[in-house]
Amino acid sequence: MSEMDVSFTKMNGLGNKIIVADMRGRVDEITPQAAIALAGDDATSFDQIMAVRDARSTSSDAAIRILNSDGSPAEACGNGMRCVVAWHNRDDGKQSYWFEAPTGRLDASYATIDSITVNMGVPRTEWDQIPLSEPFADTRTIELQIGPIDNPILHTPSAINIGNPHVVFWVEKDVWAYELESFGPMLEHHLLFPDRANISIAQIVDDQHIDVRTWERGAGITEACGSAACAAAVSAARKGQAQRQVTITVPGGDLMIDWRSDNFIHMTGPAEFEFEGRLNPETGAWTRVG
Repeated sequence: MSEMDVSFTKMNGLGNKIIVADMRGRVDEITPQAAIALAGDDATSFDQIMAVRDARSTSSDAAIRILNSDGSPAEACGNGMRCVVAWHNRDDGKQSYWFEAPTGRLDASYATIDSITVNMGVPRTEWDQIPLSEPFADTRTIELQIGPIDNPILHTPSAINIGNPHVVFWVEKDVWAYELESFGPMLEHHLLFPDRANISIAQIVDDQHIDVRTWERGAGITEACGSAACAAAVSAARKGQAQRQVTITVPGGDLMIDWRSDNFIHMTGPAEFEFEGRLNPETGAWTRVG
């Protein structure tokens, strides 16, 4: 490895695999090729890279760039932001942060490693804000189905943007009963979604508890997707089927979602450190440190 390599920390947020890369003091970027190489290695396999860059504002803690495992950019990653907060807190011990995220200012707070809260912003619900390729007057349900026309397996999902596009299919039984890995890739690239979309299956257990599984745009099946949890919570509340404060159970565990009266969505959950390393931001070659 060379002096041009950068430090990184392998982390996870409820099993959502995250690499936090320290790109401060640099002008280069982690290339899509490097991201794909890292994603293909069992040890560094990830859902998102959170590249921490120098803040442009004197009042900001850092600027964040997000890459999916296929090398494409992402606008939001709630679980990844909790990892970034824990990473910062380990060094500076602060409790409050704000970051320059791809979608704008993002506030966060640290209580413990198991209780990190990220302000995910306000939901966007108009069809052209999500965006969809054709108008829908009410995005609480849109016309889309999987399976035979007269007996679809899934149909009439909710559509919403939580920093990135989300589609949530509502089911009455176990979310594990559906082959999300089969139709997720097709729906991600459906013509209805010009920017592609995250595809979730959600079951409302009761008005304070929702189960969610997600095919994540640019990453695939994930143990947890923070923005998808927010998408399900807000969509259920918009449909009048859940309260604005709910527990979202994803395969990796529980997230607490609070869609507050000011329209901002706050997500609380844990982060976990795995190991440290150094990587070449151009090629993705890496080595473990310590």
